[in-house]
Amino acid sequence: MAKKEGALELEGTVVEALPNAMFRVELANGHKVLATISGKMRQHY
Repeated sequence: MAKKEGALELEGTVVEALPNAMFRVELANGHKVLATISGKMRQHY
């Protein structure tokens, strides 16, 4: 799979599931971000 230039890939823990396949995620450094899923994961969510 080709990687998009400028895209970030990080790991974290989902702390809250929000509507429309959005999630509040806490990263290892303590920052909280709003994340979404895409591709086949979104199709089967």
